[in-house]
Amino acid sequence: MKSYLDFEKPVAELEAKVEELRALGEKGDAVAIGDDIQRLEAKASHALSELYAALTPWQKTQVARHPQRPHFLDYCAGLITDFTPLAGDRLFAEDEAIVGGFGRLDGEPVCVIGQEKGSTTEARIRHNFGMAKPEGYRKAVRIMELADRFGLPVVSFVDTAGAYPGIGAEERGQAEAIARSTEFSLGLGVPNVAIVIGEGGSGGAIAIATANRVLMLEHAIYTVASPEASASILWRDSGRAQDAATNMKITAQDLLRFGVIDGIVGEPVGGAHRDPQAAIIAAGKAISAALADFRGKSPDQVRDLRAAKFLAIGRSL
Repeated sequence: MKSYLDFEKPVAELEAKVEELRALGEKGDAVAIGDDIQRLEAKASHALSELYAALTPWQKTQVARHPQRPHFLDYCAGLITDFTPLAGDRLFAEDEAIVGGFGRLDGEPVCVIGQEKGSTTEARIRHNFGMAKPEGYRKAVRIMELADRFGLPVVSFVDTAGAYPGIGAEERGQAEAIARSTEFSLGLGVPNVAIVIGEGGSGGAIAIATANRVLMLEHAIYTVASPEASASILWRDSGRAQDAATNMKITAQDLLRFGVIDGIVGEPVGGAHRDPQAAIIAAGKAISAALADFRGKSPDQVRDLRAAKFLAIGRSL
């Protein structure tokens, strides 16, 4: 069953009428109703295209958080074969907010790490809504160490509102764990590619997104803090989240212009949640193309290119 966002109301009404006509057609003269259905479908499709061609930053934020948007495990199942997950940080515990392991992308061995939000209530609780604790980031470092040792490229799927801010996480060194993961990502001798598939929130995202190539889906967001948190900090009013989203330049289009990311992966009309398979295929092609740019590069060359990329951010503005 489709879930519509507030700004999609005109499309929802048109598609509801289409469904009503289809139900009537099953009971009566389907031929007579067929023309009306086609006309309404064309109208709904046109309305959806116009709507998504002019989304505001706040609307993109809503799309990035859509509950039916494909998550990391969907991308992993669609793109990675022979996936073998690894669990635990060998220091404290297993954190299912970050899932990682090894598999094959287009037949080539890779290391895969991703933040998983979960698609059902049970899964969301188990994966802590994609908000990792220190042990999650330490697990990511452990997996990246293995990838570096065996010369396997690292692919990261970013989708988190931010690292878990609970007392226990802070007591176990949340900031240090994020910093270590970021540092290790920067020092990898193998190429790494990160793709923001939904929300890229704060240091929780940067910890696994410090890569040779940073990609974003068309309607994803990447930000230092959520619009709600930023509004609370700036104006002491979380209700001004829409203003914060507009002023913070969190969309893929803005971040590409600033040089923060390296490429935008197009989504199906209406967002990735309307056609998850198409979004997954597009992401896979973009990741493969990005990794191909580093084929044959030595570890030192990979590190130097990564460092140059981050040092160049903002210099051309």
